Amino acid sequence: MTKEVHSPDLPENPAPGTTAAHEVAEAPAAYVAAGGAAMPAPHPVEGKPSRRKPAEAAAPRARPDAWQAVKEELTATLKGDAADPVPPGPSARERVLDTVAKLPDLPGVYRYFDANQNVLYVGKARNLKKRVSSYFQKNLSSPRIAMMVGQIAHLETSVTHSEAEALILENNLIKALKPRYNILFRDDKSYPYLKITGGDFPRMAYYRGALDKKNQYFGPFPSAWAVKESMQILQKVFNLRTCEDSVFANRTRPCLLHQIGRCSGPCVNLIAKDEYKVDVENAAKFLRGRQTEVLEDLEHKMHGFAEKLMFEQAAGVRNQIQSLSRVLHQQSMETTGDADVDVIAVVVQGGRACVNLAMVRGGRHLGDRAYFPTQVAEAIAEASIECEVLAAFMVQHYTDKFIPGTLILNIEFDQPELMVALAEQCGHRINLIFQPQGQRRQWLELAQKGAEISLARLLSEQGSQQSRTRALAEALSLDSADLETLRIECFDISHTAGEATQASCVVFHHHAMQNAEYRRYNINDITPGDDYAAMRQVLMRRYEKVASGDGVMPDVVLVDGGKGQVEMARQVLSELGLDISLIVGVAKGEGRRVGLETLIFADGRAAQELGKESAALMLVALIRDEAHRFAITGMRAKRAKARQASRLEEIEGIGAKRRQRLLARFGGLRGVVDASVEDLCQVEGISTALAEEIYRQLH
Repeated sequence: MTKEVHSPDLPENPAPGTTAAHEVAEAPAAYVAAGGAAMPAPHPVEGKPSRRKPAEAAAPRARPDAWQAVKEELTATLKGDAADPVPPGPSARERVLDTVAKLPDLPGVYRYFDANQNVLYVGKARNLKKRVSSYFQKNLSSPRIAMMVGQIAHLETSVTHSEAEALILENNLIKALKPRYNILFRDDKSYPYLKITGGDFPRMAYYRGALDKKNQYFGPFPSAWAVKESMQILQKVFNLRTCEDSVFANRTRPCLLHQIGRCSGPCVNLIAKDEYKVDVENAAKFLRGRQTEVLEDLEHKMHGFAEKLMFEQAAGVRNQIQSLSRVLHQQSMETTGDADVDVIAVVVQGGRACVNLAMVRGGRHLGDRAYFPTQVAEAIAEASIECEVLAAFMVQHYTDKFIPGTLILNIEFDQPELMVALAEQCGHRINLIFQPQGQRRQWLELAQKGAEISLARLLSEQGSQQSRTRALAEALSLDSADLETLRIECFDISHTAGEATQASCVVFHHHAMQNAEYRRYNINDITPGDDYAAMRQVLMRRYEKVASGDGVMPDVVLVDGGKGQVEMARQVLSELGLDISLIVGVAKGEGRRVGLETLIFADGRAAQELGKESAALMLVALIRDEAHRFAITGMRAKRAKARQASRLEEIEGIGAKRRQRLLARFGGLRGVVDASVEDLCQVEGISTALAEEIYRQLH
């Protein structure tokens, strides 16, 4: 079965890699239009009590979303959901019904709040009055909807010019407010692309980030591996360069890639500009799925060389044809035609859901990627929960992203308003296929199998993670009533003989490491190499804010170190008036072997050896190792930056601009060190006397 959804006068789906394929509508700067209401004032949130003894803790600090257009107006509502929703009073319900009666017959977004002004639900509508009124009928389709409606004490609406605007606004509000009854997908903006730059000799590169019109972008790809595999194919077949422009501009002989047949050597003019341009155009055609056209062009080029008796050039083109033919033969997952297709499989089990997205671009299957939304168990489902998960995925995934012309789904999906809004946003028709045939059926079966395997693995890992968290709570005599909110912060110090000292703080809660909450601290004004002073400084900087009522206190403060480090932590928390029983030191065992660590406590409890078979020790080692990794990577980056900049900064007469020119000209500090006085003189602003001084200082 195929369903086609489109808006009038829309063009066909643009080819991937062109700028038009990525241009989408933008949300309005001011999101409250006519009929919209102001956001509510901030409301108090109670702090989390200690797991060890009754005590008042500081209220958690709200972290506003990165969406700048509504940042200030949303700050008041970024407080999370209340633990016990408060039903609205009679007067509040009357005000809500009165507001519903006055809603306009226009497209827009609506938001429901409970009596504590916590956001319950965010939705969009083609007609606000009809859509919102449907929630307040006597006979509701779902008991969960009825439960949510019973908590509504306040509603707000934002009128938009079109459904596409409403779609973008709904997506941004869901990500910012995280409503209790909406299905939430992780905001993933890091899809990789393959970039081909502009210029006389374009370069291909792996790329993540914002797209522009100066370069060609192909993708998005589901993984870094898919991008790099495509780059290897282009290197083998079309010999495109991958070196940085600074390296390319300063080569005097071909690099190793040219010697092994992966680059045509444009840096030393081993290929003409026009010939290289043809190779770039063929590579772009290949990425767009026009492989047959590329083969025909290459065959025509080979015959042309042969007719001119240029047999060496003809043999080179023949080798290109053979390489491309082998690639096409090895590509087992291909389609007939130049199709861009997304294959989406949704599986729900055990209160969790998995959406597996497989991408086909230009007829080439690029792999798949699994997504695991949260709040599925509490979601409002008017149809099946699978349909609600799929609708949430389409809203949160495809807004502001490239949408292919064909979507293959494993479930029946009948939401014409959503599909019309998506079609209006992307500017081309979108075909939905529920019962594919042939190769497309195999794609769907593989995507569904992948979703089932990924969800089964997630459920298994969740059980294992929860058991490790419970084991640690029992080992440390913590309250295990609510393991979801058990928060652990771990600190580590890293430096090289006292140089570039950095401290790390990593965070664990909800049975997982929380990368977004990691922090690094530059340690200054201490004796180089004094780990105790470094630990004291980072703990003081981290928890003095908590002591003053700003921030959240963890349930466990994990310190990578023995008695000395634990004593420093005890002193800091004692000075700040905080609970020292939260401190746990991880002392390395004999030979620093994993499994022989000892837990040391600051409150007088006896040291504890859990044993290498302990699930609790596995979790402690995981958190400790993550803190060590985060600290050492930050320290190395800081050290490298300091070493690279300092040697040139120490030379009199080298300012920021001259230093930048030198590094750009020679591709880094090593290139500057290797350069002769004559080479240094060629850089703008470097006189002979200054070049001699640079050479003398660096040698």
